[in-house]
Amino acid sequence: MVPARNDAASPPAASLRVAGRAGLKRLAVPLVLLLAGLHAHAQAPAAPAQVPATRIGYVDMKRLLDTAPQVLEARARLRQEFAERDARLKADEQRLAETETRLKRDGAILSKADAERLAAEVDALRRGSARAREQLREDLNRRSKEELDKRWPAIYGVVVEYARERGYDLVVEAPVLYASPSVDITDAVLERLRRNATAGTPPR
Repeated sequence: MVPARNDAASPPAASLRVAGRAGLKRLAVPLVLLLAGLHAHAQAPAAPAQVPATRIGYVDMKRLLDTAPQVLEARARLRQEFAERDARLKADEQRLAETETRLKRDGAILSKADAERLAAEVDALRRGSARAREQLREDLNRRSKEELDKRWPAIYGVVVEYARERGYDLVVEAPVLYASPSVDITDAVLERLRRNATAGTPPR
């Protein structure tokens, strides 16, 4: 004898198939959202790496070379060195001016020979003064360059020393199109040069 089926406890196959499809539909929505999220995450660009900001400074080398105490001391030394030659040149130029004035004033009343001698003296004084002035200028330029070459390493060294201590990556000098006062380190470098000149210590 075949036992009777308990239809209430065992749902028919059609009901199972319906229930299965409904469950799959419920699962499909969050699964699609999950896959979409993973795809969007994979497609999103990676955050750029943080690049350290470059610190830039500006220094007015012309102002340093015009006002640094090391350079001012060199100029005072040169003035003393060339003082005697400069005084002789000024005396010669004064004599030339006086002789030219005499020739203009008295040339018409002097004898021809005296006027010619005076004119020759003016010409000789003029040429001599011009040669002396040119030679003095050349010698002064040469000595100025020599003195600057001696002091340049100290000035350059202080700029580099200050930049390294303050963490600068780049220091530029004139000429530049524009430099904000916030990046101008000229005054700070100049102050250090003054301290070094007072202390008599070379830059590190």
